[in-house]
Amino acid sequence: MLLDGKKLLITGVLMDSSIAFHVARLAQEQGAEVILTSFGRTFRITQTIAKRLPAPAPVIELDVSDTEHLATLADRLGEHVDHLDGVLHSIGFAPKGAFDFMNAQWEDVSTALHVSAYSLKALAAACLPKMGPGGSVVGLTFDGQYAWPVYDWMGVSKAAFEATSRYLARDLGPQGIRSNLVSAGPVATTAAKSIPDFDQFAKWGEHSPLGWDVQDPVPAAKACVALLSDWFPATTGEIVHVDGGFHAMGF
Repeated sequence: MLLDGKKLLITGVLMDSSIAFHVARLAQEQGAEVILTSFGRTFRITQTIAKRLPAPAPVIELDVSDTEHLATLADRLGEHVDHLDGVLHSIGFAPKGAFDFMNAQWEDVSTALHVSAYSLKALAAACLPKMGPGGSVVGLTFDGQYAWPVYDWMGVSKAAFEATSRYLARDLGPQGIRSNLVSAGPVATTAAKSIPDFDQFAKWGEHSPLGWDVQDPVPAAKACVALLSDWFPATTGEIVHVDGGFHAMGF
């Protein structure tokens, strides 16, 4: 199997509609042992949703903006696994004010950048004590090279997120650890509901050569699983588009 014997940390499982949930499901089906993260009010929700996976998966507390959580992550992971082969970053948050580009205040913008961009470096660094050569860091982005309608400072955060992955690829490469992103088309996840006028993306498939279903998180999840596997041993600093081909068209 593609991930036979791999031990993976999967963040961002909130509902079974999330891309991260399907990464965890597919990873287990491909032979991986999976650990999930959650925190605060969503912790019990994640524990409940985890029961829908093919196999049991422990849930550990992790708020990527909490320095104590990050500092103790490796030790807490050690209660479940002796090492990590990969980690999925599926985390993003911006306060409502960050979705008004010209009027957003720094307090809201800084939160968006911290949770949605800097956290990729913070999470990777926290996992490093458990990772070795062959390890893979995979993150989910939404094409940061454009100024999308309604996305505003979350779009800026994604651009920073993508740059962060490239710098991680530079600094982790000598240790044999890869850093790559999957740029997914719009998916109607719980997180998407926090984006004002998300319905604007409903017609994405009309301009995608392969079409696109905003209700289907599986294509993006499959790409994440592939990047977490050993089948991309010399690929790092890459952004794999899984958007029906939308990014390549002139719209």
